[in-house]
Amino acid sequence: MKRPDPAHALLFLGLLRRQRMHGYQLHEFVDRDLASCTDLKRPTAYLLLERLAAAGWIERRTERRSRRPARRVYRLTPAGEAAFQRLLRENLASHAITRFPDDIGLAFLDLVPRREAAALLAVRRAQIAARLAAARAVPHPDGAQLVLDHLMHHLTAELAWLDRVRQRLRTRRGSPAPRTSSRPSTRRADGKELS
Repeated sequence: MKRPDPAHALLFLGLLRRQRMHGYQLHEFVDRDLASCTDLKRPTAYLLLERLAAAGWIERRTERRSRRPARRVYRLTPAGEAAFQRLLRENLASHAITRFPDDIGLAFLDLVPRREAAALLAVRRAQIAARLAAARAVPHPDGAQLVLDHLMHHLTAELAWLDRVRQRLRTRRGSPAPRTSSRPSTRRADGKELS
């Protein structure tokens, strides 16, 4: 069986290190409190639990409480504790390159009339501001405080940067003329011809 993704494995091992949980609890906690650092979907979460169990890092036990249906409860094993400690240190010492796919359009901002570009960026700004407000409203559970602080810092910086871009659009005279040629420009940003 394929090895679990290190970041997802670290997340589940860390949560199970704090307490035994059933699969639904794990997914709900991630979805509610840690969605800013992972987009783990429910089917992937259950597949991850299977992989962690196959690796010997977690054990599952079926529990039944009163008239409720039986459910699988997961707990960390000693091998899982060792894997958690290793993955935690690897994660803390590493940096993943952040990609901004929504910035691709910025490379072509000059092809959109200035007023329309400003209006589109205002929509983007409202989405970022709403996400920041939602992050501020989340209760800060133990262990997730730094994750939420990082998200809020990023969103605040994103708003400030976007405000500077929008200000540049407002102070620029006229509307950029859309390019009709498919060839890249032979001029540098300062207007001089490329050699």
